Order: sequence, then C-alpha cells, then structure tokens
Amino acid sequence: MGETEQRPTAGSRLGAQENAGISTLEHGQKPPMTTPGKLVSIKIQMLDDTQETFDIPQRAPGKVLHDAVCNHLNLVEGDYFGLEFPDHKKMMVWLDLLKPVMKQIRRPKHIVVKFVVKFFPPDHAQLQEELTRYLFALQVKQDLAQGRLTCNDTSTALLISHIVQSEIGDFDETIDREHLAKNKYIPHQEALEDKIMEFHRNHMGQTPAESDFQLLEIARRLEMYGIRLHPAKDREGTKINLAVANTGILVFQGHTKINAFNWAKVRKLSFKRKRFLIKLRPDVNSSFQDTLEFLMASRDFCKSFWKICVEHHAFFRLFEEPKPKPKPVLFSRGSSFRFSGRTQKQVLDYVKEGGHKKVQFERKHSKIHSIRSLTAQPSEQHTEVPKQSARAYGDNNDAAAVQSCRQGKELKSSAEDTGQHKSPSLKKSPKEGRKVDGAVVSTVEEEEEPAKDRMQQNRPQSQQPSTAGSLTGSPHLSELSINSQGGPSVANMTLSPNLSPDAKQSSPLVSPLLNDPSCIRADDEEEVKRKRFPTEKAYFIAKEVATTERTYLKDLEVITSWFQSAASKEDCMPETLKNLIFSNFEPLHKFHTGFLKEIEQRLALWEGRSNAHIKGDYQRIGDVMLKNIQSMKQLTIHLRKHNEILMELENGIKNSRKLETFCRDFELQKVCYLPLNTFLLRPLHRLMHYKQIMERLCKHYPPSHIDFRDSRAALAEISEMVAQLHGNMIKMENFQKLHELKKDLIGMDNLVIPGREFIRLGSLSKLSGKGLQQRMFFLFNDILLYTSRGLTASNQFKVHGHLPLYGMTMEESEEEWGVPHCLTLRGQHQSIVVAASTRAEMDKWTEDIQMAIDLAEKSSGPAPELLASSPDNKSPDETTVDQESEDDLSASRTSLERQSPHRGNTTVHVCWHRNTSVSMIDFSIAVENQLSGNLLRKFKNSNGWQKLWVVFTNFCMFFYKSHQDNHPLASLPLLGYSLTLPSESENIHKDYVFKLHFKSHVYYFRAESEYTFERWMEVIRSATSSASRTRALSHKEPHAY
Repeated sequence: MGETEQRPTAGSRLGAQENAGISTLEHGQKPPMTTPGKLVSIKIQMLDDTQETFDIPQRAPGKVLHDAVCNHLNLVEGDYFGLEFPDHKKMMVWLDLLKPVMKQIRRPKHIVVKFVVKFFPPDHAQLQEELTRYLFALQVKQDLAQGRLTCNDTSTALLISHIVQSEIGDFDETIDREHLAKNKYIPHQEALEDKIMEFHRNHMGQTPAESDFQLLEIARRLEMYGIRLHPAKDREGTKINLAVANTGILVFQGHTKINAFNWAKVRKLSFKRKRFLIKLRPDVNSSFQDTLEFLMASRDFCKSFWKICVEHHAFFRLFEEPKPKPKPVLFSRGSSFRFSGRTQKQVLDYVKEGGHKKVQFERKHSKIHSIRSLTAQPSEQHTEVPKQSARAYGDNNDAAAVQSCRQGKELKSSAEDTGQHKSPSLKKSPKEGRKVDGAVVSTVEEEEEPAKDRMQQNRPQSQQPSTAGSLTGSPHLSELSINSQGGPSVANMTLSPNLSPDAKQSSPLVSPLLNDPSCIRADDEEEVKRKRFPTEKAYFIAKEVATTERTYLKDLEVITSWFQSAASKEDCMPETLKNLIFSNFEPLHKFHTGFLKEIEQRLALWEGRSNAHIKGDYQRIGDVMLKNIQSMKQLTIHLRKHNEILMELENGIKNSRKLETFCRDFELQKVCYLPLNTFLLRPLHRLMHYKQIMERLCKHYPPSHIDFRDSRAALAEISEMVAQLHGNMIKMENFQKLHELKKDLIGMDNLVIPGREFIRLGSLSKLSGKGLQQRMFFLFNDILLYTSRGLTASNQFKVHGHLPLYGMTMEESEEEWGVPHCLTLRGQHQSIVVAASTRAEMDKWTEDIQMAIDLAEKSSGPAPELLASSPDNKSPDETTVDQESEDDLSASRTSLERQSPHRGNTTVHVCWHRNTSVSMIDFSIAVENQLSGNLLRKFKNSNGWQKLWVVFTNFCMFFYKSHQDNHPLASLPLLGYSLTLPSESENIHKDYVFKLHFKSHVYYFRAESEYTFERWMEVIRSATSSASRTRALSHKEPHAY
C-alpha cells in the first residue's frame, strides 16, 4: 500500500491536544494483541452523515476499530455507542468487539459501517458530556427522519423546533422558512411548519447545548425512544415485534407497547433455532407461564436479538464486565458470546473520577459552535459532592465569553456574529496520520476552512447545561418557565436534566446505579479541586441566594401559572378576585425571573474565571443585590396588597361552596405541596430571607472588602422594606394559620374571629375515667380546644371540648394523679388533667398556657361561645368520652406511610403521629429558616449516595430529582426527628455529613461545603428542636400577641 497519508482529526483541527485515545478498557487492562502488518480501510458513517476512513491491522478485533472511532471524536462516553453493518444476508448486526473485524466484515470495500447509539440510558442526565448529548440528539434526529421514532404531531413539531434552534439559533421567520424548506426532518414536513415555527419562537436565547437537553428530555418520554423493532410471532402465530431497552424486553403490536418483562423478572434468556425463549422467575401474582416462546424469521435473526438482549442486560444491570467463561476441554455447548466493554456503572465512575481537558467540537449543521467540558460533571444520581463546587471554565476565552454574556451580549447563533472574530494563530493542520491502538485514522475528505477554525477558536462559548441539578452556568435559565398544564409545551418546558419520568418508566430513585459504594477522593485530587473552584464563604452565600431564588420562583409559579390556569378553566372565582390575585403576583414573577437570571450569570462568572485582573469585578454579589433590592422597592405596592388578597380569597371561600371545592381540589394537586394560602405569603417571607443573607454577607466581609459597601447598602435597603411590612406580615401569618387549622377541625362554627391568635398545637394525653387517651390540643389567646382524630374521609380532628382561658388556673399534679409530666387545668366550669410525653414538652405547654391565661385576663372578658353544640364539654370524671379502638389508633398512626385521600400529612397530623407540639413562634422561625439546594442522601442500610434537590420549608424536607421539577417526589416531616453527626462506628467516612433519625428511621445527608453544611444544620435544627418561648424571643422580635 505504501506510506499511508495521515490526515488531521476533528480534534486536532480544533486545536485539541493529541492523546493516545480514549479506551473502553478498564485501567490496567491491555487491549487485544494485534500484529502489525497489512492495513485494511474501513469506512465509518458518523451520526452527522459524514464518512471517515479508518485503517486498521487486518487481524485487529472490533474493539480496536471502536476505540479508534471514539478517539477520533475525542469521545469519552463511547460505551453508549456501537458499530453496525449489514451482514452477507443484508441484516443489520452489531460489530462484536472481541472478534476480528475481517471475520465479520467480509468485503470492507463495499460496506459502510455506521457509528450509532447502541445503549439508551433511562435518563439523559446520566450523560455527562456535551458531545455525548449532541450525538444522542443527532440519533434522535436520524430516527425521526427514518420514521423509527414515532409520536404525535405536537411532539414531533416540538422536537424539530429544538433541532432548528440548535442549528440556526433564535427565531427569525424568514430564516426559519428558508431553513425548513432546505432541510426535511420528517416526511410530509410541510403540514407542521407553522407549528414548528410557533414552538421555535419561544426558544429565544437557548444555546445548542440547552436545545440538546430539551430535545432528549422530550424524546426520552416517547414510547419509541431508542427502540428497534424485531419482527416475531407469539405461540398463537400473532405478528408482534420484540425490542430490548434499559428496563428489559418489550413486546409491541405495531408501534404500541403491549407488554414488558423487566430484567428483575427474567431468569434466563436463550434461543433454540428460530425460537426465542424467556424464562421468568416464579410469581404467584402473574398469569404468565414459566417460559415464554417467540418465533422469529430465522436462526440468525433469533441469535442476533439474543445477543442484543445479553448486552443490554449486562450494560445496565451489572456492576462490571462479565468474566469470560473457561474454555471447555473437549467440546462446548451453546454460544460463547459475552458482553465486552464497560458497564454503565463503570462508565459513570470513570467520567466522574477522570479529570479531562476541555475540547471544542464542531456541530456540523449548526452555525453556533460549542465548548465541551471534559471535566467530570457530577451525575444526577451517582456522584460525590466535593468540599467545593465542582465547576470551572478553565481558560481565558471562556471567561471572556461569560463576561460578554453578563454585559448583555446574547450568544447569538448567526454566522455573521462569529465571522467578526479574527485569529491568525490557527492555520490548517498538515495532513499527518497517527496510530491509535494499532489503527491509522484518515478522513475521507478534508473541507475545513482556516476561517472556520479561527471562528471556533474565538467564538464566545456557550455554557453546557449542568447534569447536577444546578444550572448556575446557564445565562438563559430564567427565561424559561413551567407550563401550567405540566406538559412538554413550547418554551415553557424547563431545561431539566432530571425531570421525573412518567409512570411507565421505572423510577431512577430505585435504580441499582444508586447503590454503589462511593469512593474516597485522594488528597491530591482534593487539593486540585480546592485550587480550581471557588472556596470562599461569600461564594456559597451567593449560591444560597440562587438556590433559594429558584425555589421562590417555583412557588410564585404555583399562583401565576398553575392556579391561574386552573381558575381560568373553572367558572368559580369572581373576576374581581382573579384580577386582585394575578395582577399583583405576575409583576413579582416577572421581576424575580430577571433577578434570578442576573444571579445565575454572576455565579457563572465567579465559578469559571481565573483571570486576576477581573477577579475583583465579578467575585462578589453585593452590587447585584443592591441594584435589585432598590428596584424591588417599586413592587412594594403589590406586596401591600397581599393582606387584601388573603382576606378576599378566604371570604370568597366562605361565601361560595364552589370556590371552596375548587381550592380544596387544587391543594390536592402534587404541585401545591403546601397549603394554598401559604404561597400567598411567600413574597413577604422572601424579604426576610434577603435580609438574613445580607446580614451574613456583611458579617463575613471586612470593611475594606470591595463588596462591603454595596452589601451594607443592600442590607439597609432591605431592612427598611422589612420594617415597613413586618407588622402586616405577622397579622397575615396568624390569619393564615387560623384558616389552615379551620380545615383540620370539625365541630365548630367560628374559629376565625377578630382578635383571636394562635399560640400552640400538639399532642397531649387527657385523663378520663378510662385512663389516659391521646388528644390533640389547640391553644389560642382566649381558649383551649381538645380534639381526637377519627377515621374520617377527610382526616380531620373532631372537637371534643373547649376551656375558656379567662379565669383559668394551672397547677402541676404529678403526685395527685401518679402520672408523669401531669398538669391540672381548672376553668370556671370544668377542669381537665393532661400529661405531656416529656418534661421538655410539659415546660413548653406550661409556659405558653400561662402566657395565654395572662393575655386572657387582660382582655375585656370571656370568649364568645365557639362550638356548634356544647354537650361535649365534659369533666375528667365522665366516662362517656368517645373511644377509639386499637385498630383505629393503629390505622391512624400509619396514615403517614400510606397516602391519605385528603390533608393527611399537615403539621397537625405530624404532631399527632410524632406525639409532639409546635408553637406559632416555631412557625415564625420556620418561615425564616427556609433553604434549598443539592444534597446527597443515604439510607441506613444502603451503600450508595443519591443526589437530590432538597427544599426545606414548613418543618419538612421535600425531595426532587432536580430544581426544575414541578412537584416533589417525596417528603420527610422533621418534627420529632433528632439531628446529630454520624459516629465512627457508622463508617461514614465523608465530609459534611449529618444524620437524621426518628426511632428506627435513619437518614444521612451530605453537603457540598462547610458553609452549606452549617446552614443545613442550622435550619434543620430549628425544626427538630422546637424552641421555648423565652429562648426564641431572645433572638427574635416579640410576636404580636
């Protein structure tokens, strides 16, 4: 053949450092031996439809060719991809990585091998590389064009709109029509062009990387995503299609899935001639036979499908590559085929632990070029949180790009913008070859222009979306919002790498990938990370602003999007009330959307820059806070309306049964994870959060710091706003709490009356003729109610009696009744004996009841009659008190474990189950102690750490896959829990870990830094250890009782 002419690769053309290739072998393993000799040229068709020629030794196994392709692309996550080609029977088969290539491809000159996606993970957030996601997006585009990925017209148009956004950038009607006329993404595309452009109009500012994410987020929810159908027949001769996916084996009739066999149910897979056999594990609840049989077209078809199933099972279910079987001495039975390569778990570990350099790559069809971060991004579900944030940009070009983004220069997608950048330093690479694992790589045709290289080198690069549930690097995040319908609609689809899968997919929360033991990071790696990423406390304070602002924006959307959409469909709310609510919340939502965008951009600069000369300009947050807090003052007129909004809504509910039903039904929606009226107070609560954050920032900065003056000015501004609205907020909190309690109680007429203030609620034991019985007590400034929880459909508490506090006396009576922690409350007409669970609980009740008695004595007189009927005002000697059977009590105690039909997990119910109490002071402190962010969670008996987005509010931790999810996956009420640090015996050898436990329930959580660890400890401690009134008031303004 002579000397082979060597050509530059895609990576070398773009200035990437030469390397020895990205091997799919484990560390320490050697590739199969290949003897140098005659080279054979293999043509590979890439996913962007280009062809490359690879010269490999004649005896080289398939792994050499696969690794050569991955190295040529600088592809780290190459294990998700495979090489397929038509065999001698024109049947598409996968290249076996262990067998010699020439034994599989008989006539390489006439065969074009395709490089395509082979393994589709359940969640594209597990793909850490922007290049990998780009290639997956190209696969989706290809499947759409070939009719393999079928879906309805709306989903098709939405998918194409994201492809168009990544290729030509922001919407322009003329350019869009020209582009769609030249590019046919699906057959008969003309009918959908208007809908495609309508969707594209809403993707303004979305980068190509973000478009890939959106595309994959929508595609992965489609039934045919990643599916390749294999024709077969069942035992009755009915024509069906078989397919294999990450979850197991699927059965289709046409393009409709009719059955699925999860890997956990499959005991054995085999084939016998044309028959494909699935042996299931025994299941008494299943109607399937032990062994299922399907007939395929030929033995080759059957064996090919069996191989694909074996590979999918190994890749997604095994922790490491299966070991080869020992060779038989005499003769063998069955196939010796086995999966070769890394499993998904090994790929995730490799990318997570590897420190890779950033390499640019070209999007063939796009005028916008991307930078690809090969720094290991933390996985959504399979990751470790380092002591510091694990994100960096690295070089000066990146910093300049982010700087220009902050200055208001949008990352446009037109070639004219990029054409303005000049760099004479990059010239066309000479045509020189390089060997990769025995393979010489050469391109079919070189068409790269020097100008294009320069353009890519100097183009301000787009930030890749984070797979860690954090999008601080995205300058366009705040322009996205949640569709009120929850569907994948237009630009309202959030850039979510972690949205919850639909019902037909298995939840990644129970994936075996989450149960792997986390490795301990080496000291030198930790030192590198310390130097590379922001470590100062001010950075983490700024990050807290961003994380809590995301949650606040989501809470606003509950009103502006979800509630408004539901109200528009139901004719139950007066127009005046609608206008009052939404005209005052929409300006807040619009303002805070822009506010969050500024914070995100500043954090992106802070995290990604190493230039000393701009360090002082961007490693601060006070200037952003000052600017926005000053602008926020203009919204005070809307904040003052919240008092009126809350009162008018409650009056409307009181006067309209239809509106009451509508609001109750809305509260049952998953998105309304708190009582509806709590969301109406969120804007007032948020002001206090800003004040606390600025207090911490000012306390941290020395007076000489460049950011101190702006921070102090911002603190003064927000303190003034809080002082103006604080009195109104205290009244509203009490008003809201009374109405919330009203929904939990039955047997009363007028709980909410002027002048009544809530003080404490909780579980106490009441002494009666039949002994101590658990009762729920509600203490107000004029009256004490006691109730029991019955098994009603609404899980409400039935009022048994009440004691006016006017003229009441209280005394300890442990010796008299022989009951620990016992009190006797003597009213003017009756007396009751109650006992607390602990001395601490008794002290809290004693303190609050005595204060309430004092307040009642200062009032004008006894409280008005409260109850609808008063025969239940019984003395402790009466034995006719309503009794609850043991079955009722045990059933009620387990209602937190099973989802109750209505209001089964409010604070009142948690106090009942945990036998504890909570005061209005605790509620007020909880309002101030709200926090959001990523945490790693580990159960007591599990090995792996699971990354979750956690929102702490209302004495409860709410868990999400990502901060962009519309509703929580689960919640953990913390009242009654203990907060400690893990002991040495628990073998939690990680930094920043805290432990939550209640009886036998134990959870471990890991924070990313010392500051965030301390913040989580601080806010959770406020919920797990209820403050006494004296201690609470020592650091807080007195409550307006």
